[in-house]
Amino acid sequence: MKIEQLIYSGGHSLNNFTVNPHLIFAFGHREILEKSNLTNELINNYPDAAFTGCSTSGEIMGESVTDGKVIVTAIEFEKSTIESKKVSLKEIGFDSFEAGKKLVSQFPVENLKHVFVVSDGLKVNGTDLVKGIAAQLPDHVTLTGGLAGDGPNFSRTVIIEPDGAVATESVAAIAFYGESLEIGFGSRGGWDSFGMDRLVTRSHENVLFEIDGQPALDLYKSFLGDKAKDLPSSGLLFPLSMRDSEDRTPVVRTILGINEGEKSLTFAGDIPEGSFVRLMKANTDRLINGAEEAAIVARNGKVESPEFALLVSCVGRKLVLKQIVEEEVECVSAVLEKPVMTGFYSYGEIGPFNQNAVCELHNQTMTITTFRES
Repeated sequence: MKIEQLIYSGGHSLNNFTVNPHLIFAFGHREILEKSNLTNELINNYPDAAFTGCSTSGEIMGESVTDGKVIVTAIEFEKSTIESKKVSLKEIGFDSFEAGKKLVSQFPVENLKHVFVVSDGLKVNGTDLVKGIAAQLPDHVTLTGGLAGDGPNFSRTVIIEPDGAVATESVAAIAFYGESLEIGFGSRGGWDSFGMDRLVTRSHENVLFEIDGQPALDLYKSFLGDKAKDLPSSGLLFPLSMRDSEDRTPVVRTILGINEGEKSLTFAGDIPEGSFVRLMKANTDRLINGAEEAAIVARNGKVESPEFALLVSCVGRKLVLKQIVEEEVECVSAVLEKPVMTGFYSYGEIGPFNQNAVCELHNQTMTITTFRES
């Protein structure tokens, strides 16, 4: 595996890679992706490469976190192969479950090892997307990915489709094939829940209407106090912990939008009726420790370190960590023994908590995927 990275800030041509890339990742600022000539330039220079990436709420390159840039990573595989596919959410009526099924049904399953998915961050139900993908994938095939970001703005997100086109309302995936490819993954949070469990008394998929029989938005605003005027962005600082059964590990849900007329909250993933939620708050040390734990799980006791790592962390973590945000990336790099790293701050993370866990949509986690060709 040969890997090279470049950073693009607009207004200039990108230097050429010395590798012959099979796959190019581009994570960056939405307006640069939409308005610059970057992707057209990459398509012209590397017509045989597959592309993936998305708009972000911050970009990761090595141990650095940037804003307002595009991080471009080119990978030339020595033994492995890839395939890339996309699906338009609009063309299937924004049915996220069907989008997931249709997306991965396009991949041959022989020797399929792993799928990495990127999705529009605002027009998708991430829970249903993951369920649709999982329903179509063979049990032995693992899945990770993330939802595109748009800073703290929640205005518009885009992804980069396999042919290099920049598109909204779309989902795309890269499928990895080959016995020599070793994949690791891990996901951890680090947020602290507080207060009492509260019952979800009315919801529909990822829209929450009532908690304990009260309008969800009113109750949530009472928790936030002065910060309520800054919703939905201030909701990133106070996510909900949600469990829908006693034996399930709680997952975190972050607000994507509010509806003042309906007094409702819209989340990146489902909040089922009958589930229990608790408010959460951040502790910076716990967040950084969570990133380190995710890296330990991703490494899974392997002697050899990975060659490449994809990091998808939540925009809420970035807003809390502020000027020390790079510490969570640095600790991941240290545990993984400094592989080439890229990734982005997202509106949702996709992956299992552990090697043998079910893949889920998360919010407010650091989710890591590692790669090595043996």
